[in-house]
Amino acid sequence: MATPIRMTQLSSGGGCASKLPAAALAEVLQGVPHRDDPNVLVSGATFDDAAVIRLDDGSTLIQTIDAFGPVVDDPFDYGRIAAANAISDVYAMGGIPRFALAIMAIPAGVEAAVTTEILRGGAATAHAAGVSIVGGHTVTAPEPLYGLAVTGIAPGGSFWVNSGGRPGDLLCLSKPLGSGIVANAMRKDAAPAEVLAAGVEVMAMTNAAAADTLRAVGPTAVVDVTGFGLVGHLHNLVRESGCAAELELGALPLIPGVRELVEADVIPGGSRRNRAAAAAYMSARDGAVDALITLACDAQTSGGLRAAVPADTDPSVLPGPVIGRLVAGATGTVALI
Repeated sequence: MATPIRMTQLSSGGGCASKLPAAALAEVLQGVPHRDDPNVLVSGATFDDAAVIRLDDGSTLIQTIDAFGPVVDDPFDYGRIAAANAISDVYAMGGIPRFALAIMAIPAGVEAAVTTEILRGGAATAHAAGVSIVGGHTVTAPEPLYGLAVTGIAPGGSFWVNSGGRPGDLLCLSKPLGSGIVANAMRKDAAPAEVLAAGVEVMAMTNAAAADTLRAVGPTAVVDVTGFGLVGHLHNLVRESGCAAELELGALPLIPGVRELVEADVIPGGSRRNRAAAAAYMSARDGAVDALITLACDAQTSGGLRAAVPADTDPSVLPGPVIGRLVAGATGTVALI
């Protein structure tokens, strides 16, 4: 639907709210009571993408929730992207998404047609992924927010976690990087239309095909790349796996045109904060291209699956390029080479 409203201008923060930094989140959660439950197989304690719960009949559910403010101006595309982003957490756990509840906050005075378009976009993505949106909750708020709480199943009770990586494993990435840069450029009218269009399609694409491909390979550890950026999410994986990682900057897939935007300093605050936080565990070789380091830390929206696979895996069967490897070394560290 053509509409004169610019969704990103409804958010005082300029679009997608940044994730609470991992260190700050860990500190906050220390004060939250934890209930031991043998049926909770995976929880937020390991910073995995979703929870895994075993039911009384032995079946296994995967549950997740994600929502954010507008990252693009078109309300239909906003709905598509937010839904793809939420559903991705189930794919990152090796699961099959089945049902969802919608979460929406919308400012008073926004036309009903705009709200409908957001919900239509979310439904289009969900239905294409085989997900039924069975209800939800909507409130009036100063700024828009939309997303899904998604329930999936773990086929045969098998699921993926972020803690099984081993030195020697290859790392692959299923989507190009740079969506945070693209969203920031849209807000500032600072990018060509073809760059913005490419970024929207990357964000709106689900990780269903990538998950199917990885399921045939048998990954050792998987995460989806979102607000902490590629380096931040990789740090979580190698910390939980008890090893280190090397990333090849020259091998990173990029949305066409985003490197030029970084070189023009069109960098969102969330990506700058990610890079600053990564200084505690990230190193870069002499002469590393600064723009590529920033893109490795770029806060992604609906990013790709980043998987560790056995060292003898044929790269041609992977859902994306090999971008590095896991290595023995200081636990949780990431070297950019």
